[in-house]
Amino acid sequence: MIDTSAPCPPRDVHLLLRAHAQQHWLRHEVVPVLRELERPDSVPAEQLAAALAYLEVHWIAASRLAAETDAACVELDASCAQLDSASAWDRALRQAIRRYHQAVRALHDSIARPVAELVASPRDAFTFGRVRF
Repeated sequence: MIDTSAPCPPRDVHLLLRAHAQQHWLRHEVVPVLRELERPDSVPAEQLAAALAYLEVHWIAASRLAAETDAACVELDASCAQLDSASAWDRALRQAIRRYHQAVRALHDSIARPVAELVASPRDAFTFGRVRF
């Protein structure tokens, strides 16, 4: 049985877990599909619509994860503003977690345009050349 009375993880750990989940989703669910769709003739024409729908659904989930991760970062920043007595170790750890979050956000941002172009106008993307990643 799971103990539901256990306290929530500290905000820094919460952000770390969120950023890791977001990165994992992007690297293992979104990017492989995007790369496959970008390769010429990698998806048969009769499966193209399904592949684009699959990418779109996974991108929606990735965007939801990104919003939750950003919210966790805002919560961490708000809690840190109230704690002036944090140790040097705590401050360094929080900075490392923020840098990790920024790197994951950069990954998300780097694939946002190619995904949007494929999902928004798949015929143009496949007729006039692939979108580069």
